[in-house]
Amino acid sequence: MINNSEILQTIEMIDQQHLDIRTVTMGISLLDCADPDIAACRRKVYDKICSRAENLVRVCEDIEHEFGIPIVNKRIAVTPMALVAAASEASDLTPLAKAMDEGAKAVGASFIGGFSALVSKGFTPADRALIASIPEALASTDIVCSSVNVATTRAGINMDAVRLMGETVKAAAEATADNGGMACAKLVTFANAVEDNPFMAGAFHGTGEPETVINVGVSGPGVVHNALLAVKGRPFDEVADTIKKTAFRITRMGQLVAREASKRLGVPFGIVDLSLAPTADIGDSVADILEEMGLESVGTHGATAALALLNDAVKKGGVMASGHVGGLSGAFIPVSEDAGMIRAVASGALCIDQLTAMTSVCSVGLDMIAVPGDTPAATIAAIIADEAAIGVINSKTTAVRLIPAPGKVVGDTIDFGGLLGSAPVMPVHKLGSDAFIARGGRIPAPLGSLRN
Repeated sequence: MINNSEILQTIEMIDQQHLDIRTVTMGISLLDCADPDIAACRRKVYDKICSRAENLVRVCEDIEHEFGIPIVNKRIAVTPMALVAAASEASDLTPLAKAMDEGAKAVGASFIGGFSALVSKGFTPADRALIASIPEALASTDIVCSSVNVATTRAGINMDAVRLMGETVKAAAEATADNGGMACAKLVTFANAVEDNPFMAGAFHGTGEPETVINVGVSGPGVVHNALLAVKGRPFDEVADTIKKTAFRITRMGQLVAREASKRLGVPFGIVDLSLAPTADIGDSVADILEEMGLESVGTHGATAALALLNDAVKKGGVMASGHVGGLSGAFIPVSEDAGMIRAVASGALCIDQLTAMTSVCSVGLDMIAVPGDTPAATIAAIIADEAAIGVINSKTTAVRLIPAPGKVVGDTIDFGGLLGSAPVMPVHKLGSDAFIARGGRIPAPLGSLRN
């Protein structure tokens, strides 16, 4: 049982070390909203979001006040919209994105995810319609997030989808050129996407999930960094043990909030996702944790090993604290959202190649990285393919959230504000990948996928 005394032990972590509940995310199935008439489908989507999530924000605010625990975001994730739209022959699914946007705003949610398609092995007409609609859908809404899963360990990599997503990312950037390519900050390309991820921009409500569910994402890079100060210079065994114990305490707090929100909303509790998701605030950085282990700067040799230790220890501590740890649970390395990562890029210590290596052991992948606005779609697709390959071969989730910032060059900075932070524009390789991406087809699943 979790009791209030355990939460009282975290007061210092909340007040001084940036510990918070990063998100309480309500998952909502929209499968029963399918309708051949896109206008009718739109109404059903809006109505169901409003009815299911009408008390989400109020309940979260009540929990915040009663327990003194900051809940930064109240979010919604819905069934991948390509599945909902399959009953319709509509070629433009932007109206459904607008219904998501309006419904989420009506209940006061900060983001809604699920304008999504799952195309690891091929496309349905609705999948193609959704992907084609992404640029306009994200440009014409404020809080809608989109994701496309292009690969799984069991299916391999859909290279036709990879090529299409390279083009879609470019089009999304151009559609929001006046805002630094903001649409791309709300668009993720996945390999091995999970169904219960509460974090944006990749959250969607999977088909294996209940009708409605509560998933909680906890974050505390500052807490972990502070804990490591007590083992400065000590062996890595002690470092790992310290991180595990800290992750345990953080996860227990998340479990309390998740169960309390579940009970008050009358919605099943799904999972706690213990992902160290940084912010641009000083003292709330994953990069700082890695440097506390002894690196002069994140990006130097040893950074991948340090991140591997961190990710593994976080998972082990979280699993000990809750019987329902899920989502991604580990460490995120989004460049624009981490003050230490931004510092390392500015100094020249961190490049995309090093980040790619680090994604083999982190929770997700290349996240919130700005690249020059003239970066070709084929280059973006090739970066997506590299990340998908890491995910497929290692049976882990990987993702790419790149922003080809219109009109920007290496050395410039784009500022999105809030949790999205500011992104220094990073160089990409000048040598082309056009012929590689033009081949299309599927990269077959690895031998390790044959587990039956």
